[in-house]
Amino acid sequence: MIYIKRLIFLIFIVSSCQSIGQLKIESRIINELKEVSAAEIGKDSDIVWVIQDAGNRNNLIGLDKKGHIARNILISNAKNKDWEDLTSDREGNIYIGDFGNNNKKQKTFKIYKVNHDDLNTDSAVAEIIEFTLPEDQKPEDFESFFIYNNSFYIFSKENKTFSVLKVKNSIGKQVAELHSEYKFNGKNNKITSADISDNGKTVILLNHDKLWEITNFERDDFFSGDVTEHKFDHNSQKEGICFKTDSTIIITDERKDFEGGYIYSFSLN
Repeated sequence: MIYIKRLIFLIFIVSSCQSIGQLKIESRIINELKEVSAAEIGKDSDIVWVIQDAGNRNNLIGLDKKGHIARNILISNAKNKDWEDLTSDREGNIYIGDFGNNNKKQKTFKIYKVNHDDLNTDSAVAEIIEFTLPEDQKPEDFESFFIYNNSFYIFSKENKTFSVLKVKNSIGKQVAELHSEYKFNGKNNKITSADISDNGKTVILLNHDKLWEITNFERDDFFSGDVTEHKFDHNSQKEGICFKTDSTIIITDERKDFEGGYIYSFSLN
């Protein structure tokens, strides 16, 4: 039965011209990376940076166009408590969001800053941004963030109303600000990754079977803008998203049995 399922899946991939619904398969991620939990393309590079989530090593990994490991950087002063997402700034520094909170008991979280100059090394010492929740804010599970105007916007993973925290990009300890709350229409709306375009005009939020495109917002009042839902016609554990260009998106999913473990591209046009 397993063999038949695998054969059917492979036939589907071949017959779809390397596409699944609206998702174009760019490459298969190397087998040893089964729990890829993010995606980020840094400055002046085609490398797709990824991490693996809780229980995996504290390494920042760069994938080439074939989905093979081109960089493998040990973050020597970090622990992968529950790494969930990546973002980057205009200088090319990469930030690792260690803010997963499945049991919703944790109140202190970290963001690790990996300097651009360390992205060609085998080991790096990260700078650390540590934050706590606002007073009276209940602990939530966070899986996604991006940087905008030198602040991080961190999204909770909720089916109904979700929270957005704002944290300054400043090394050291600080208290997050409750920036906003919002609720999408429909069901199964947990946000698993996020990004904002380089021109600051488009926000994208990822779910296992869709993404939301947000445009025409004022400053950082993101949900004052237009929200467009893009369905994929394909459901997998998608947990990484980033902009390649202002209209082309890169998405990654976790590997489960013979499915998933791909780098996809998606066009917003």
